[in-house]
Amino acid sequence: MCGIVGYVGPAVDETALDVVMEGLARLEYRGYDSAGVAVIDDDEIAIRKRSGKLANLRSEISAHPLHASSTAIGHTRWATHGGPTDNNAHPHLGGQDRKLALIHNGIIENFHRLKTSLVDAGQSFLSETDTEVAAHLVAMAYERTGDLTEAMREAVAQLEGAFTLLAIHADQPGVVVGARRNSPLVVGLGEGANYLGSDVAAFIGHTREAMEMGQDEIVTITPDSVSVIRFDGTPTEGKRYHVDWDAAAAEKGGYPSFMAKEIDEQPQAIGDTLLGRTDSEGRLVLDELRISEDSLREVDKIVIVACGTAWYSGLTAKYAIEHWTRIPCEVELAHEFRYRDPVVDEHTLVISVSQSGETMDTLMAVKHARELGALTISVCNTHGATIPRESDAVLYTHAGPEIAVASTKAFVAQITACYLLGLYLAQVRGVATGERVAEIMADLADIPAKVQTVLDRMDRVREIARFMADSRAVLFLGRHVGYPIALEGALKLKEIAYIHAEGFAAGELKHGPIALIEPGQPVFVVVPGPDTPHDLHSKVVSNIQEIRARGARTLVIAEDGDEAVVPFADEVIRVPAAPTLLMPLITIVPLQVFALELATAKGLDVDQPRNLAKSVTVE
Repeated sequence: MCGIVGYVGPAVDETALDVVMEGLARLEYRGYDSAGVAVIDDDEIAIRKRSGKLANLRSEISAHPLHASSTAIGHTRWATHGGPTDNNAHPHLGGQDRKLALIHNGIIENFHRLKTSLVDAGQSFLSETDTEVAAHLVAMAYERTGDLTEAMREAVAQLEGAFTLLAIHADQPGVVVGARRNSPLVVGLGEGANYLGSDVAAFIGHTREAMEMGQDEIVTITPDSVSVIRFDGTPTEGKRYHVDWDAAAAEKGGYPSFMAKEIDEQPQAIGDTLLGRTDSEGRLVLDELRISEDSLREVDKIVIVACGTAWYSGLTAKYAIEHWTRIPCEVELAHEFRYRDPVVDEHTLVISVSQSGETMDTLMAVKHARELGALTISVCNTHGATIPRESDAVLYTHAGPEIAVASTKAFVAQITACYLLGLYLAQVRGVATGERVAEIMADLADIPAKVQTVLDRMDRVREIARFMADSRAVLFLGRHVGYPIALEGALKLKEIAYIHAEGFAAGELKHGPIALIEPGQPVFVVVPGPDTPHDLHSKVVSNIQEIRARGARTLVIAEDGDEAVVPFADEVIRVPAAPTLLMPLITIVPLQVFALELATAKGLDVDQPRNLAKSVTVE
């Protein structure tokens, strides 16, 4: 949630506002309900802010122009404390002289107590936000110290919670100071200009050189320098890295929406995540892990923690990980994990899955797991994010930037990465032979082409979606690895089309959900291949017969050549055959396309669905 941008450039520079507004536009995917900017203008702070979309802020700036400035900060807010109003929008001014502007991502948990003290000290508040407390604290500290960095250090020592703060002061033009605790902040390194952002998308149009910010650190940027200290004042250095995608990768590229573009990018996302994972002898090599093979051999339990779509990727991967490693694997909602006193010790491997690497619930679960002595591995799509840094090791997906709020290509990349991790554990522990690992890797290498085949066949699915645009409810059934795909298919429809959708394990149908079936009820069924063990195929075909007999409209996803489903399906959506455990990477695609097309037919904004944000950075 919340987008943050900071910029300092040359002493004579008319682009500061443009840079910040461009950065905010690139961060719109995070979700927001108000926006604002602040610039230093002739020894004063000038701010413009409006509730609603960036278009409202642009109109405000057009009506009340800002002077050229070399220093600017900008913010898109997702309301927490106080509603989405003009007054509550960031930036907020601090101090009696209102010469400091501050923006904030996160939640300050002790703000009420601090606010009471500040009011008693004579400070006045213009908003309902917790952020204004931080603005006053930094401003008051600046009055004592005359230095914005030291003022920030004094202020953050009083704050509890999760926060990223950026501040500018009229008396220090050409300086932006940022601080982070449990909330994302990254530095962009330019030539004669430097940047701060919630993620690299904020400045990717200007530089691809970046620097990670560590936990409890303060950064000070000027046009020619970047310095970092810890909250206790000791100097430190961030880790520099090169961003391997450019601004064009964050643009729609001719597609009607980012979600449409990202669905079509899934073959590449899977292929890139698989790329370079084997050595010259064909053995699986995961260089990013940094955990010794001896430690991995001691693991006797695996717990996957995640939220939302990432949780469904973990549920999907569980089937393969247990099958390949023979280690018990649990999949936990991250926001429940640390509150139920989980049984975790030094022999437990906790795998966190998060596209952004900033999901607060998941971050807190990882920290709790480490406190209990567990090994922790992060599966993440964002280089330098907080969760990988807080974990013992990381396995990066290589899906590229995912802008649409509803995840698609990150989902399949997460499953792919978890498969790689499961195979690697099986190899290290001697459960799978080299030949078996090579065989599975060869099957995985075939998946991108098969996903592309599905994408090429989607015209009929789009027709069905447009025909069903007025549907009030859609059900999804699956079994084995098809079950989490049914859950994810339902979630996609809920997220972007705002209609009731539920996913069920097909075997659970007769235990209650069949009561939902009435004439005309659309039901998607993900059918396992005819060669799936334990005769699951025939059991799911029986499920189709049961609901068809009660009037359901059956939309069946089935492998090429599976004729057993034809008599009981109103629509058969064909997908290429693949090994059972790898089928989710293929069968999810029609459900993504269906949700996208149905929401589009309803005239909805599929990239920024209501009430949702790309990255949930508050718990």
